[in-house]
Amino acid sequence: MGQKVNPIGFRLGVYRQWDARWYADKEYTKLLHEDLAMRRLIGSRLRNAGVARIETERSANQLTVIIQTAKPGIVIGKQGASVDALRDELERISGKKVRVTIHEIKVPELDARLVAENVASQLEKRIAFRRALKQTVMRSMRAGAKGVKLEVSGRLGGAEMSRREWDRDGRVPLHTLRANIDFGRAEAKTTFGRIGVTCWIYKGDYVTATGEPVMIGGPGREVVEVARPAAAPERERRPAAATLAPGREEVTPLVAEVPLGDEADTVASQPDVADAAVAVLEALGEADVEVAEAELDEELPELGVVPGADAKVEKLPVKKPAARRRPTPAKKAAPSGEPEAEAEED
Repeated sequence: MGQKVNPIGFRLGVYRQWDARWYADKEYTKLLHEDLAMRRLIGSRLRNAGVARIETERSANQLTVIIQTAKPGIVIGKQGASVDALRDELERISGKKVRVTIHEIKVPELDARLVAENVASQLEKRIAFRRALKQTVMRSMRAGAKGVKLEVSGRLGGAEMSRREWDRDGRVPLHTLRANIDFGRAEAKTTFGRIGVTCWIYKGDYVTATGEPVMIGGPGREVVEVARPAAAPERERRPAAATLAPGREEVTPLVAEVPLGDEADTVASQPDVADAAVAVLEALGEADVEVAEAELDEELPELGVVPGADAKVEKLPVKKPAARRRPTPAKKAAPSGEPEAEAEED
């Protein structure tokens, strides 16, 4: 019960891309630790810049770092001084040429991590957590979100027992894969301890993290349309076979082949063959007539032969309906107090 799956990991490779897009076989461990060190460095240096996402791409001799932030001015600095200093430190960690790309987030109210960090900063300033949750959810819904869910857990309000409180508006379909749900977490360091903030934002369907339309087969997969086979022609209706009565034998009809073309002329030139064909057809006709008469006699045996003019026709007696019997009245029993009637005198 209560097991939650990370919405981002649940949709990786289907509707969302990986944050680290590179492959290594033997040096995987080394490159992984380099990635983690670079992410920690960027997070510590640009803590107040509203960094939402850090992506890395590797090639043979170059490393590309993409920073998505709500405040690009703080990341760049005056005349690009901050970016140059950040690039030098990243090159020192990786030992390769580093290219830094900055992407601006135009609507920070629709980014889950930035929303969670905003709530955490309010909790650190001793703002009531219920008020912070309601106001943040309202701002995100006004910005165009289809659903927002915020949850805080810890010693809320300085209570001795930690608990969870949450607020939601709209719909957040976590089980729907095609739903573009952004997920973010943050921590508020208060005098009572750390308070965790979790945020889910539902932005819509069929949209990846980069804003591109999603293919049916997923990214990198081709959709192959399978042509349906043509509908088979309807079979000609055949007459249903007549059911034979018990005791009858099935008569197989004889079919006379009619010659065509040159064969017809040859048959016509030979009178014996023509006479034989005519005799076969006549025999077939007589056999069919006899079979039909026999079937008629068997089907109507009670009708018999039509009587002539002089023949006498016996009339069948008309049966009269049986008369109904009237029910006899029951005799009344003699009372027990009176003596029995004496027999009649002779």
